[in-house]
Amino acid sequence: MEWGCGVRELATAIDLLSAEDPSDIPRGVLAEQLIELHWQMARLQAQIARRTYVRAPGA
Repeated sequence: MEWGCGVRELATAIDLLSAEDPSDIPRGVLAEQLIELHWQMARLQAQIARRTYVRAPGA
C-alpha cells in the first residue's frame, strides 16, 4: 500500500461513515464498516512505523 493511497482509503472510509446516520444502518453493516475502518487504521499505523523506523523501547 502506498502512503498516499492508504491515507486516501482511510479518509474515504471516515467520510463514508460520517455521512451516514448510524441509526439508519443495520447493526451488522455498521459493525463491518467499523471493523474495516479499524483494519485500515492499523495498516496505516504499521506503514507509518516502518517509514519512521519506530521501534519498541529496548528493541
